[in-house]
Amino acid sequence: MTGQAAASPFGPEVVAAVCRHMNDDHADDTLLIVRALGGRPDASAARMTGLDAQAAVFEAVGPDGGHQVRVPWSGPVTERPQIRREVVRMYREACERLGVPPRGEGEH
Repeated sequence: MTGQAAASPFGPEVVAAVCRHMNDDHADDTLLIVRALGGRPDASAARMTGLDAQAAVFEAVGPDGGHQVRVPWSGPVTERPQIRREVVRMYREACERLGVPPRGEGEH
């Protein structure tokens, strides 16, 4: 199971592509998001496993094992370009909460 809700506006190919991109190209960002916004500050690893209109879904690994973590979007996400905007927002918010300087605009 990918953590995708049944009512997701995104097909499995979109969910798989977004997860692959996040896990392959933004693994450090994913970990920051899970630590700061997902309630898992002790996570040592994280990967995106799904998404739906309400949230991004991650698998976080910490000292007590693996946990599914849902991090809500700022509002309903129904179109693919909104996913990127929301993930960037989450990343920036996570950086701010953790005191980590974010990358520049063109580096996402």
